Amino acid sequence: MINLIKLLSDFGLVVLIWIVQIIIYPSFHFYAAKDLFIWHNKYTNLITFIVLPLMFIQLGTTGYITFKSGTTLHIIQLVLIILIWISTFAQAVPLHNKIANDTDGLVYTISQLVKVNWIRTILWTIIFILSFYDHTKELLK
Repeated sequence: MINLIKLLSDFGLVVLIWIVQIIIYPSFHFYAAKDLFIWHNKYTNLITFIVLPLMFIQLGTTGYITFKSGTTLHIIQLVLIILIWISTFAQAVPLHNKIANDTDGLVYTISQLVKVNWIRTILWTIIFILSFYDHTKELLK
Protein backbone atom coordinates (compact mmCIF):
# COMPACT_ATOMS: atom_id res chain seq x y z
CA MET A 1 0.00 0.00 0.00
CA ILE A 2 2.83 2.42 0.82
CA ASN A 3 4.30 1.85 -2.64
CA LEU A 4 0.99 2.90 -4.18
CA ILE A 5 0.82 6.03 -2.02
CA LYS A 6 4.37 6.86 -3.09
CA LEU A 7 3.54 6.30 -6.76
CA LEU A 8 0.47 8.53 -6.49
CA SER A 9 2.41 11.34 -4.79
CA ASP A 10 5.18 11.03 -7.39
CA PHE A 11 2.58 11.17 -10.16
CA GLY A 12 0.82 14.17 -8.62
CA LEU A 13 4.08 16.07 -8.29
CA VAL A 14 5.28 15.30 -11.81
CA VAL A 15 1.98 16.43 -13.34
CA LEU A 16 1.93 19.54 -11.19
CA ILE A 17 5.54 20.52 -11.92
CA TRP A 18 5.05 20.21 -15.68
CA ILE A 19 1.93 22.41 -15.49
CA VAL A 20 3.86 24.95 -13.43
CA GLN A 21 6.88 24.83 -15.75
CA ILE A 22 5.05 24.99 -19.08
CA ILE A 23 2.01 27.13 -18.20
CA ILE A 24 2.05 28.90 -14.84
CA TYR A 25 5.57 30.35 -14.52
CA PRO A 26 5.81 31.53 -18.14
CA SER A 27 2.39 33.18 -17.78
CA PHE A 28 3.89 35.52 -15.15
CA HIS A 29 5.48 37.43 -18.05
CA PHE A 30 2.01 38.48 -19.25
CA TYR A 31 1.02 40.31 -16.07
CA ALA A 32 1.60 43.96 -15.36
CA ALA A 33 3.79 44.28 -12.26
CA LYS A 34 0.89 45.47 -10.08
CA ASP A 35 -1.37 42.63 -11.22
CA LEU A 36 1.38 40.03 -10.86
CA PHE A 37 2.03 41.19 -7.31
CA ILE A 38 -1.63 40.55 -6.42
CA TRP A 39 -1.90 37.25 -8.32
CA HIS A 40 1.50 35.89 -7.28
CA ASN A 41 0.80 36.30 -3.57
CA LYS A 42 -2.53 34.54 -3.98
CA TYR A 43 -0.98 31.82 -6.17
CA THR A 44 1.90 31.02 -3.81
CA ASN A 45 -0.41 30.77 -0.80
CA LEU A 46 -2.85 28.48 -2.61
CA ILE A 47 -0.31 26.26 -4.38
CA THR A 48 1.46 25.60 -1.08
CA PHE A 49 -1.64 23.74 0.17
CA ILE A 50 -1.25 21.32 -2.75
CA VAL A 51 2.52 21.06 -3.14
CA LEU A 52 3.72 20.88 0.46
CA PRO A 53 1.57 17.91 1.55
CA LEU A 54 2.56 16.02 -1.61
CA MET A 55 6.23 16.78 -0.98
CA PHE A 56 5.99 15.55 2.63
CA ILE A 57 4.13 12.41 1.55
CA GLN A 58 6.75 11.77 -1.13
CA LEU A 59 9.63 12.32 1.28
CA GLY A 60 8.03 10.23 4.02
CA THR A 61 7.06 7.27 1.84
CA THR A 62 10.38 7.26 0.01
CA GLY A 63 12.31 7.54 3.28
CA TYR A 64 10.32 4.68 4.79
CA ILE A 65 10.69 2.44 1.72
CA THR A 66 14.40 3.23 1.48
CA PHE A 67 14.90 2.44 5.17
CA LYS A 68 13.02 -0.86 4.79
CA SER A 69 14.54 -2.00 1.49
CA GLY A 70 17.80 -0.12 1.08
CA THR A 71 17.78 -0.77 -2.66
CA THR A 72 19.89 1.40 -4.93
CA LEU A 73 16.78 2.54 -6.78
CA HIS A 74 15.18 3.85 -3.59
CA ILE A 75 18.40 5.47 -2.40
CA ILE A 76 18.67 7.28 -5.75
CA GLN A 77 15.07 8.49 -5.43
CA LEU A 78 15.67 9.72 -1.88
CA VAL A 79 18.79 11.62 -2.96
CA LEU A 80 16.86 13.20 -5.86
CA ILE A 81 14.05 14.23 -3.49
CA ILE A 82 16.58 15.84 -1.14
CA LEU A 83 18.03 17.72 -4.12
CA ILE A 84 14.52 18.94 -4.99
CA TRP A 85 14.01 20.19 -1.45
CA ILE A 86 17.35 22.01 -1.59
CA SER A 87 16.49 23.52 -4.99
CA THR A 88 13.05 24.53 -3.77
CA PHE A 89 14.18 26.32 -0.63
CA ALA A 90 17.56 27.62 -1.85
CA GLN A 91 16.50 28.74 -5.34
CA ALA A 92 12.76 28.80 -6.06
CA VAL A 93 11.51 30.24 -2.76
CA PRO A 94 13.98 33.19 -2.82
CA LEU A 95 12.91 33.98 -6.40
CA HIS A 96 9.25 33.83 -5.40
CA ASN A 97 10.04 36.15 -2.49
CA LYS A 98 11.73 38.56 -4.89
CA ILE A 99 8.68 38.54 -7.17
CA ALA A 100 6.43 39.12 -4.16
CA ASN A 101 8.47 42.03 -2.79
CA ASP A 102 10.37 43.69 -5.61
CA THR A 103 9.07 44.81 -8.99
CA ASP A 104 12.55 45.82 -10.17
CA GLY A 105 13.99 43.30 -12.58
CA LEU A 106 10.76 41.35 -12.71
CA VAL A 107 11.31 39.99 -16.22
CA TYR A 108 14.75 38.70 -15.23
CA THR A 109 13.48 37.20 -11.96
CA ILE A 110 10.65 35.36 -13.72
CA SER A 111 13.10 34.07 -16.34
CA GLN A 112 15.39 32.87 -13.56
CA LEU A 113 12.46 31.13 -11.87
CA VAL A 114 11.61 29.28 -15.08
CA LYS A 115 15.28 28.40 -15.53
CA VAL A 116 15.90 27.01 -12.04
CA ASN A 117 12.57 25.22 -12.06
CA TRP A 118 13.86 23.00 -14.87
CA ILE A 119 16.01 21.30 -12.23
CA ARG A 120 12.95 20.30 -10.21
CA THR A 121 11.00 19.40 -13.34
CA ILE A 122 13.69 17.02 -14.55
CA LEU A 123 14.30 15.50 -11.10
CA TRP A 124 10.59 14.92 -10.41
CA THR A 125 10.23 13.37 -13.85
CA ILE A 126 13.10 10.97 -13.15
CA ILE A 127 11.65 10.12 -9.75
CA PHE A 128 8.27 9.33 -11.29
CA ILE A 129 9.81 7.16 -14.02
CA LEU A 130 11.81 5.22 -11.42
CA SER A 131 8.75 4.92 -9.18
CA PHE A 132 6.57 3.71 -12.06
CA TYR A 133 9.25 1.18 -13.04
CA ASP A 134 9.56 -0.04 -9.46
CA HIS A 135 5.81 -0.30 -8.98
CA THR A 136 5.31 -2.10 -12.30
CA LYS A 137 8.16 -4.49 -11.50
CA GLU A 138 6.50 -5.34 -8.17
CA LEU A 139 3.14 -5.97 -9.86
CA LEU A 140 4.71 -8.36 -12.37
CA LYS A 141 6.27 -10.56 -9.66
